[in-house]
Amino acid sequence: MRTMEFKMERPGLIEEGQEAEITELQALGGYSYLIEPSVAMSGLYKSWDRLKSRKGTVKEIKETDRGYYVTMEFQE
Repeated sequence: MRTMEFKMERPGLIEEGQEAEITELQALGGYSYLIEPSVAMSGLYKSWDRLKSRKGTVKEIKETDRGYYVTMEFQE
């Protein structure tokens, strides 16, 4: 089981318990991931830490001073 955190700008775009698809984006320094359809984005991951799954389940959504953070769980 693997968990990842994604930054979401507005509330209500996705709900806890919902299954979502993930798109991998390649950047110069590594890879980032996007919850579709453009709901939230992960930080940057190195090639050895790439996500193998393309679907996951939203486990938690929390609000902080810096915005909303979505924690997803993947079967890896």
